[in-house]
Amino acid sequence: MRRFLFATIVVALIGGALGLFLWSPGGGSAADVPYRLATVDRGAITASVRATGTLNPVTTVLVGSQLSGQVVEILADFNSQVKEGQVVARLDATQIRARRDAAQADLEQARADLGMRRAGIDRIRATRLRAEATLQDLSAQRERVMAQLADARRVLERQTELVSRNIASQAGFETAKTQADVQKATLASVEAQVASQKAELVGLEADLALAEAQVKSAEAVILQRQAKLREAEVDLSRSDVKSPVDGVVVQRQIDLGQTVAASLSAPTLFTIAQDLREIEVWANVDEADVGRLKPGQPVSFTVNAYPARTFEGTVRMVRLGAQTVQNVVTYTGVVAVRNDDMALLPGMTANLQVTTDERRDALRVPNAALRFRPPGAVAAIAAVRQPAGPTADNTPAAGRRGGRALEELRERLTAEVRPTPEQSEAIEKVLAESRASFFTRDPGMSDEERREGIRQARRALVEKIGAALDPERRAKFQAIASDLGRSRPAQGHAGTPGRVYVLGEDGAPRAVSVRTGATDGSYTEVLPGELREGAAVITGGGPRAQATTAQETAPGARPRGPRLF
Repeated sequence: MRRFLFATIVVALIGGALGLFLWSPGGGSAADVPYRLATVDRGAITASVRATGTLNPVTTVLVGSQLSGQVVEILADFNSQVKEGQVVARLDATQIRARRDAAQADLEQARADLGMRRAGIDRIRATRLRAEATLQDLSAQRERVMAQLADARRVLERQTELVSRNIASQAGFETAKTQADVQKATLASVEAQVASQKAELVGLEADLALAEAQVKSAEAVILQRQAKLREAEVDLSRSDVKSPVDGVVVQRQIDLGQTVAASLSAPTLFTIAQDLREIEVWANVDEADVGRLKPGQPVSFTVNAYPARTFEGTVRMVRLGAQTVQNVVTYTGVVAVRNDDMALLPGMTANLQVTTDERRDALRVPNAALRFRPPGAVAAIAAVRQPAGPTADNTPAAGRRGGRALEELRERLTAEVRPTPEQSEAIEKVLAESRASFFTRDPGMSDEERREGIRQARRALVEKIGAALDPERRAKFQAIASDLGRSRPAQGHAGTPGRVYVLGEDGAPRAVSVRTGATDGSYTEVLPGELREGAAVITGGGPRAQATTAQETAPGARPRGPRLF
């Protein structure tokens, strides 16, 4: 009986403990949940951009036909290796050959006509030479007749004087007179012949000019016939479709016996890739990642044909022309790839990973540590950033957005100093005034004047915020204010502001400001600062947020069921 009673009591105690555990509303105390910690260590970080693309030859030539005709011979097929100038297809050229023969005959006829006209020129020139010789002979005869006429006139004058003295006979006088008249008539005849010969020479000169003009016309006709012959020969050569480059045929779009019609544009017969040992990947890069791509960055990618093989390439350029598809903007990144083994084929889909930044031995933290915020700090920050109405300076809540530095200061104040609502309102007013003073600075100020103005505004901001806090919170704020006076690193190495939390001496989370660098999606580089290697940072866990607890216990909230594990 005692044993039975003891066993009953033990079973009742075990059942009560198990029921209390299963039916407790929270499954245990929420405050008992420990923080999840991670260690700050050193390691490699590789930042990359992922994209998809298509493989394309570096140079693709579309081989077409400028003539219309029937395909009578195909000398290249898919994957055929071709050389520059090699005939890959032939069109029917019967009509072109007939046109070429007709043009050749017309050219020969024009050349014969030119020969005849040049012979006519030679004949006219010979006739002109004979006329010039005759003219010279007539000129000599005129000189002889003129000399004889002068002699006859002297004889007549002598006979006239002798007759007047009754020394000479009348018969001698008559003879001398007759001789003078004969010579005078002969001179007139010779001069008429000279004039006639000169007129003939003028006519021959005109005939010669006409013949020379006809020769030039015949020469022009020959040039015209030669042009027609060359046109026919060019068309005949175009009936042989040739490859303009060395490469491989990747597309053939004609068949034997097909009629090619070349009207407004040349039809494409073959597509030839110049050299597939050099190939390109045209990657579609999102506009959010295009700023991280630079020429020379290494690229690794895979294709579905070889899932276990990784190929390497290099970013050659990012094309400026954007493409917008359904309001999504992408840019084309060109990746140069060596394809010595000819494994990659045009048209394959490539899954790329572009290495944009790489750190071999970087101080790094898990990304979860950068995302973690204590629940109380998150609620307080939300209350400060989104007040119910305007502040004391009547500035709407939607318009109070400061720069990155002011947002960082506001977050640190809320999370570390924890001001009262009245102090938070006063601090928000000071931050708004400081932000307004930053934006209203004279743009014509020099760099030194601008830096001095920023230093004065920083000192004024620290004094005003310190005046709004009580002595205990002011001491905490002084540690934060000391960070404002530190010089920033050089441009390009400043990093991005961030915050992680570590456990303080009292076991509560304590914020540590960091500046982050490259990230690979799991870890983020931390630039040298307050955080040291080996430190433990909070990545999760801890007490639940008060807002969550209040929501779960609010009237009408659905009660939690029993905890089963």
